[in-house]
Amino acid sequence: METPPLNENVSGNAVSHSFIEFLTIIVKHKWFLFLFIFIITTGATLFALLSPKWYKASSSVLPAEQTDFLSAMGGLSSLVKGFTPSKGLAALTGNTELDRYIAILKSATLTEDIIKKFDLVKEYELEGEYHEKVVKEFTSNVEIEVQDEGNLLVSVYDKNPQKAANMTNYMVERLNEINTQLSVTNAKANREFVEKRYMENKNDISDLEDQMKDFQEKYGVVAVPEQLESTVKVMSEIYGDLFKKEVAVNVIKKTYGDNSPLLNQLEAEVNELQKKINTINKGTSITDGVNLIIPFKKAPDLANKYLKIYRDLEIQYKILEFVQPMYEQAKVEEVRNTPSVLVLDRAGPPERKAKPKGSLYFLISFLISTLIGLFIVFSLEGINKIKQIEPEKYNFIRQSLRIGIKRKRHPRD
Repeated sequence: METPPLNENVSGNAVSHSFIEFLTIIVKHKWFLFLFIFIITTGATLFALLSPKWYKASSSVLPAEQTDFLSAMGGLSSLVKGFTPSKGLAALTGNTELDRYIAILKSATLTEDIIKKFDLVKEYELEGEYHEKVVKEFTSNVEIEVQDEGNLLVSVYDKNPQKAANMTNYMVERLNEINTQLSVTNAKANREFVEKRYMENKNDISDLEDQMKDFQEKYGVVAVPEQLESTVKVMSEIYGDLFKKEVAVNVIKKTYGDNSPLLNQLEAEVNELQKKINTINKGTSITDGVNLIIPFKKAPDLANKYLKIYRDLEIQYKILEFVQPMYEQAKVEEVRNTPSVLVLDRAGPPERKAKPKGSLYFLISFLISTLIGLFIVFSLEGINKIKQIEPEKYNFIRQSLRIGIKRKRHPRD
């Protein structure tokens, strides 16, 4: 028969001996442990049962659907929202509207309002204390959490069930009022900005239209491109007739000589055509009223001036098409006063207390008292063991403790 290795035997015996020693100490001090654990656990549990009861009232809210004034612009709304700097943060932290609600609920404005309305200084018995202490006490009795379904749960603790419900519902009401006020303020700022740009656009259009009118009256033109086309067409016809007449003059000269009556007639017609060409080139009016034919000399300069005014006017018309609906929508947003918070569940007076919980106090006090009791018991056993095995070391420790206690009581000595 093989014998187990010596080290395994020794470790196994050590573990067994330690466990037996542990049980021996527990049994030896069983009454102390029982009484110590019983007194602390019972005291903590009675404290929880006899302490003032706190009730928790909760209300669940959702953000209302809000139409952004940029939505009237179609693709612009999605473009602006796509480049908003808070989008990346919102993807990590959740709905930005809910974040805004939480900020309002935790704001000093709302906190001060509730403390004054419900006289919490008196209820918390903090008369004469620093105001920060009252605020801290109130905020410790408020819970705000975002649920997995996307709603916001607002809860308030109070010793009076009905008051807890009233405070919760009032917080939601003030949340709606403050959020609506902020939305209206934001809409007003948007309206003022868009209105300013809209008025500038109207003034620019009015100025450009006056410039176009002055241009048309000064140069006697209505539509430069069409009139240039008409000018070129007329000039080409005149030059064509002039070429034909000059060919006929040359033919008659060679055929009938310079004294032919027909030659004089053709030369007169050539002179008239030359006069027409000179008239068009010089810009002299050839008809009463608006000139349908633009002088060639002035054509490049007139075309350049006309196109500049026409281009600027078309740009301002396009801007007007964009800004005017935005301006109208901004005015609607400013006067709109619809609720910005949807209440899913209003808070009602709770029937059962929320804290302190007797079972929780019992469990925690039992575990803590057990650990402390075991620490005391094993510490005493360790000291007794040192006293028996090493009395000199025990006396040294005892003497050191006495000196430390004496110095603590009489520091000047």
